[in-house]
Amino acid sequence: MTAGDTKPIFAMLAASDAHPPAHRLAANLAAGGCGRAIDPLVKEAPVPNPLRFIRSPLSLLLLLVTLAGCASLNNKEKGAIIGGTAGAAAGAVIGNQTGSTARGAIIGAVVGGAAGAIIGHQMDQQAKELKQNIPGATVQRVGEGIAVTFDSGLLFDFDSDAIRGAARSNLDALASSVDEYDNSNLLVVGHTDAVGSTSYNQDLSERRARAAASYLAGRGVDRIDTKGRGESEPIATNDTESGRDMNRRVEIAIYASEEAREAARRQVAAGS
Repeated sequence: MTAGDTKPIFAMLAASDAHPPAHRLAANLAAGGCGRAIDPLVKEAPVPNPLRFIRSPLSLLLLLVTLAGCASLNNKEKGAIIGGTAGAAAGAVIGNQTGSTARGAIIGAVVGGAAGAIIGHQMDQQAKELKQNIPGATVQRVGEGIAVTFDSGLLFDFDSDAIRGAARSNLDALASSVDEYDNSNLLVVGHTDAVGSTSYNQDLSERRARAAASYLAGRGVDRIDTKGRGESEPIATNDTESGRDMNRRVEIAIYASEEAREAARRQVAAGS
């Protein structure tokens, strides 16, 4: 997402029910796109934390989704802007409104501020290593966490919840990374296409999430949870084979544990 792409979204936020200070912030961003506010009263200061002015889920969603796509902000800056006021409420909004339980879990663990920047820096390093060590998976930095997506065909045979032999090296690499960066929580989310009954797909997604989590647990990964979303969170059309292939997937959200968040806060406090 470029700075120009963000302007219409910030304009929507400016027209929303946000508190007047957020109206000004959104208007500035609508004019200038991602990056710093251009209002002369701001004096080129970094964009302040606007979430305390947001009153509705729509306003919050627009802001978080847009910040996530701002190419001119690095992940540490995005974490600092989002701020700790997002918390679980933001996670629920993202999960429900964008159809991504994994991303919702990551946003729900946001700390923000300087502590969030510390966490974001570590996640940058971990994501870089995961991209190198897990071929075939999609690794994305999201807020103060990481989303790893495996096509179901990479982990499972058709209609099966047994981990394929060839897939174990990928999960081994993930477990090794989590062991190295041992201050994270994981959420494994299973997804299916829409072929077959809704209840069967829901059950299959749950079994696959549990199977992946069980394999990781057997490699020493703790602080891990699972969810099955069945066919309820498609990322492509179910009308084509290629779209159904994309929808059959397992997502793993990696985000800072409460202990890690507290450690980052203490580090900031000690340096202030």
